[in-house]
Amino acid sequence: MSHFKEPPKKQLGQHFLHDRNVIDKIVLAVNPKPGDQLVEIGPGQGAITFPLLKRHGALTVIEFDRDLITPLSEAAHGLGDLTIVHKDVLKVDFGKLAGEGRLRLVGNLPYNISTPILFHVLEHAESIIDMHFMLQKEVVDRMGAGPGSKTYGRLSVMLQAVCEVQPLFDVPPGAFRPPPKVDSSVVRLVPRDPQSVGIKDPALFERVVRDAFGQRRKTLRNALQAICTSEQIVAAGVRPELRAEQLEVAQFINLSNALGVDAAGTTAVVDI
Repeated sequence: MSHFKEPPKKQLGQHFLHDRNVIDKIVLAVNPKPGDQLVEIGPGQGAITFPLLKRHGALTVIEFDRDLITPLSEAAHGLGDLTIVHKDVLKVDFGKLAGEGRLRLVGNLPYNISTPILFHVLEHAESIIDMHFMLQKEVVDRMGAGPGSKTYGRLSVMLQAVCEVQPLFDVPPGAFRPPPKVDSSVVRLVPRDPQSVGIKDPALFERVVRDAFGQRRKTLRNALQAICTSEQIVAAGVRPELRAEQLEVAQFINLSNALGVDAAGTTAVVDI
């Protein structure tokens, strides 16, 4: 008998996975090892939760929907050690959750807030070994897009600067209940060593990328005029007449680092 009586909630963007072949492929992709700290975001009715729990023996899940807490707890009985964090994932401190170790994240993310979740977990990348997420295919295409592509944008640059993006496989709407109106994809994100990333001021980098893509038709000279001059862009080795989608990720990093040096080196002493 199923422990889950509540139907999927549209307002929470719930689409519950039920296709056994897709579930098996996700578990195989995660391939948990002894000692791994596994954390699932949005377990829903446990389609990925219970196979991972059986395989690994311990799992922490983050679930916002209060109505799913008791059914998840009851259905997990005898499968392993399940820890349920009843909280909005955007308010979870993954660094604190990791403690002295590092986490492996997995989840069928709610499509209506998937991008905010991605940006939130990026803030804790140093505490994460890897991530396996189910997302709208269009979002995964944007995540892995390269310069010059129509889908290359802020999400592409922010993710690729910090992580290796590995699209794994596509999932049709029929694999879910209710079926979404879009295709889905599973992607693996592997955070890079912070030392190799080379971003000196993450807040400034985020501002540069956001402003550069804020109005895609504008040149960098115009899009970034609130942050820097054309001369500063040239000094960073970037042509100010280019548009944001023409720049490599490394060029965005070099530009923000150069602007950070300029800001740090500007000191004025005035006698009034």
